[in-house]
Amino acid sequence: QVQLVESGGGLVQAGDSLTLSCAASERGFSKYYMAWFRQAPGKEREFVARINWNTDSTTYADSVKGRFTISKDNANNAASLKMNSLKPEDTAVYYCATDNAWGQGTQVTVSS
Repeated sequence: QVQLVESGGGLVQAGDSLTLSCAASERGFSKYYMAWFRQAPGKEREFVARINWNTDSTTYADSVKGRFTISKDNANNAASLKMNSLKPEDTAVYYCATDNAWGQGTQVTVSS
């Protein structure tokens, strides 16, 4: 079973940038895709971004398009989510995911 470990969350002000990282264990990692989801208090978990491991193609939610960038590090089985121009509505727990696993989540809080 692949294990995903996220890092990089924190408290920032509106307009700031933050980068989240997700590292997958070699064992069980399908290398199909890595994605980020987020869940704000009282809301359902929603898709944020995804990167295809073989083609490098990316997909973003409309709410983050142009502000967030997902990238990957093949050598370390890792993916990053660079978040620019953060808004208070980006406040959520951010989860890394593959086709067969979820990370534990990392809190991102954006103050106004």
